[in-house]
Amino acid sequence: MQTAKYKVLNGVRAFRRWAIPYFNSRIHAREFRPIICYLFTEWRCNIDCHYCFQYDNGIQRGTPSMNLDTAKAAVDWLWSIGCRVIPLMGGEPTLRKDFVLDVVRYGAQKGFFMYLPTNGYLLDKSFIDELGRAGVAAINLAVDCIAPRRGLPKALLAIEPQFRYLVERQKKYGYVLFFNINICRNNIKDARLLTEIARQNRIGTDYHLNEPPHAFVDTEHYTHHDDMLSITKNEWKEVDKLLDWLIEKQKQGWPMVNSIAHLREFKLRMRGRMQPWDCRAGHNGALIRTDGTLSPCFDLITYEADWGRIGEPKFDEDRLRDVKKRCLLNCSSTCYHTMADYYNLRLLPQWIGKHVRVG
Repeated sequence: MQTAKYKVLNGVRAFRRWAIPYFNSRIHAREFRPIICYLFTEWRCNIDCHYCFQYDNGIQRGTPSMNLDTAKAAVDWLWSIGCRVIPLMGGEPTLRKDFVLDVVRYGAQKGFFMYLPTNGYLLDKSFIDELGRAGVAAINLAVDCIAPRRGLPKALLAIEPQFRYLVERQKKYGYVLFFNINICRNNIKDARLLTEIARQNRIGTDYHLNEPPHAFVDTEHYTHHDDMLSITKNEWKEVDKLLDWLIEKQKQGWPMVNSIAHLREFKLRMRGRMQPWDCRAGHNGALIRTDGTLSPCFDLITYEADWGRIGEPKFDEDRLRDVKKRCLLNCSSTCYHTMADYYNLRLLPQWIGKHVRVG
C-alpha cells in the first residue's frame, strides 16, 4: 500500500469510526453513547511492570479471562449504541492469540476500529500477519525504555524483531502503529529516545504519566506499593524539560495521541495541582470487565460499585459525579483527557489529522 493511499485510508477510517460516533453522541447527549469502549479481556500478564496494578497473576478475580461469547455480546451491544472503537486490554491480551484473532475479526467485520495494545513479547511474524488479515486497525506497542530496567521490562531491545516486522507490514495491512510510553522516574531519557525512534520509523506515540492507584479502589492484588516508580519532586525539572520538548515536536507535526493541553496538564498532575476537567467516563467511554460487567474507566476497574453490565448500563449521573469528586483531581488518563480536549468540535479535525500524519 503506497504512503498516500495509507494516509487517506487512515483519515477516512478515523472519520467513520471516531467522528460519526462523536456527532451521534452529541445528538443523543442524555444517553450513554460511548465513542470508545475497552474490553478488559485478561487479568493475567506475562511480565511484571512495577507500576501496573491492572493485572493479577494470582487470579484473585472471579473471572480471570473474558470468553468469546461475552466478547461478541459486547461487540453487538456496542454496535447497537453507535460505538465504533474497541481496544482489547489486559493484563496481556496476546496470552490467548486465537481469542484475540476471533474478536478482532468479528469486530472488524461489523465495521469497528479494533485496536490491540500489547507489550509485544508474544508477537511473532505469523501472528502479526494473521492480525493484519483479521482487520486490526491499530497496534499500540507498550515500550517504556530502550533496554530493560528495574521494574520496567517493556523494553524495545527485548522486542526489536517484533517491532521491525510490525513497521514492515503496517502499510500492507493498513493498521496504525504507535508506541505507548509510561513516563516514570527512571525512564525519562528513554522516553525521548523512544519518541525519536518512533519518528524515524514514521509511527506515532502516546504518553502516560506514572501515577499511583486511587486509595479507595481495591488493590489487594498489587505487589509493588513500595516501589511503583512514581515521579517525585526530584524529577520535576527533568520531566518538565521532556514535556516541553514533546510539545515542541508536536507543534512541528510529530504525531502524538496526547493533545498539547494534556501534556501541559502532566506538569500540574505530578505537582498535585490539577484543576477540574471534563471527564467523559460513563458518558462517552467505558470499560467492560472480563465477566461482562461495566466500569466507567480503568482506574475504577476494581472499585466496588454496580455500573451495570452488557446491554444494561447503570451510569447514573449522580453516582458518577460523586465518584469523580474522589478521583478527578488525581487522574491524568490519556484516553479521557484526550477525549475531553477533542470533544470540542473545533478541535475534532486535529484528531482526524493525527491519523493522516502517521506513516
